[in-house]
Amino acid sequence: MEFAPAQGRLTLNRPTPRPQPCPAGKVLLQGQFRNKPVIAVVTETWRPDINGVAMTCGKIVDGLASLGAEIHLFQTVAEDKLDEPDLTVHSIRGIKLPFYRDVKLGRPCSARLTRAWQKQRPDIVLIVTEGLLGHSAMKAATALGIPVFSEYHTNFQQYTRFYGVSLIEKLVNAHLRRFHNRAELSFVPTDEIRQSLSQQGYTNLVTVARGVDTELFSPQRRSQALRRQWGLADDDPAVLYVGRLAAEKNIDLAIRAFRRVQLLQPRARFILVGDGPVRQRLQREHPDFIYCGMQRGEDLACHYASADLFVFPSLSETFGNVLIEALASGLPAVAFDYAAAKRHVRDHYNARSVPPGNEEAFLRAASDLATEPQTRRSLGAHARISMLDNSWEAVYRRLAAIIRARIAQEDDA
Repeated sequence: MEFAPAQGRLTLNRPTPRPQPCPAGKVLLQGQFRNKPVIAVVTETWRPDINGVAMTCGKIVDGLASLGAEIHLFQTVAEDKLDEPDLTVHSIRGIKLPFYRDVKLGRPCSARLTRAWQKQRPDIVLIVTEGLLGHSAMKAATALGIPVFSEYHTNFQQYTRFYGVSLIEKLVNAHLRRFHNRAELSFVPTDEIRQSLSQQGYTNLVTVARGVDTELFSPQRRSQALRRQWGLADDDPAVLYVGRLAAEKNIDLAIRAFRRVQLLQPRARFILVGDGPVRQRLQREHPDFIYCGMQRGEDLACHYASADLFVFPSLSETFGNVLIEALASGLPAVAFDYAAAKRHVRDHYNARSVPPGNEEAFLRAASDLATEPQTRRSLGAHARISMLDNSWEAVYRRLAAIIRARIAQEDDA
């Protein structure tokens, strides 16, 4: 199977004859789906969950629905029906991971999914997460001969290093590889991830990037009132971290970066937006930090725009939506040169990027920016400009083009 973005063509290796694939450009110009395809979306995270997977899934589902797709959502977030008037919602009972209580896995339910899809057969099954619910969906769809696409969002095999189970990292990776290789296509957020997974034996990978809402995340949302709540005068720098407060996010490096900034700027404050398993420890060890908890929508956008420097120390991301949200907010950032930063950051132009794993370079970049307000303003202005063409619409229209091409092949087979 191959997908050639430069030529806009999708080719699926199938044993039966198929028509010539349509140029993607022509498909995109058509806008709405010609017919109303039924797309079953299977996920173990969904709004109101606050994480990159839930946010990305919600944006793509909303976009596909706006183009005329009929979305059937199979999720574990709420056992009662979610308030999603434009979707058909099926709630699956879930179980929480003992070492990661915010993650809720679905239970095995292939028989239930088989009955549901025999009753109303979807044109495509899109599996967002690889837990028990995802495996049930793969089993049911394969048995019924329904095309399956999957999405690769999270480096779960790396997470094993942070939760005392590193010995099973290879087993987890092999498990994920078998799962995704059963799908006709697996969508990954960057070419870097696609190349890395290909080298590990993953097949049928297609890059579908991530977008950012540049109307929501904007420098115009800067709030002096919020900065006063943080105890900051006009010239006092606010260093911001947004994300899960968890070991796999390399949060200790962000703290070290702030402490170095604080040596140069004693009135600086460290603002943490998010929650997670290490929050209580951080509050005990660093009571001078400002812990804002989870923030959503305009409140989150206001936190980005009201800060002066964004630190993104994670080395476990497949993408890192928070980085491009910060850039869209006109916020200068320091990040390692991989995932979202590799795709969107030009060092010394719209942010600072340093070699992955080079902690001293990360600390030095953060402390340099702390004392250079003019450089921060320049990076922030270019950061905003660099994000203006990265809309979610372009992302979900690209995915819609791939879905159209696959459905057309099914109809003509």
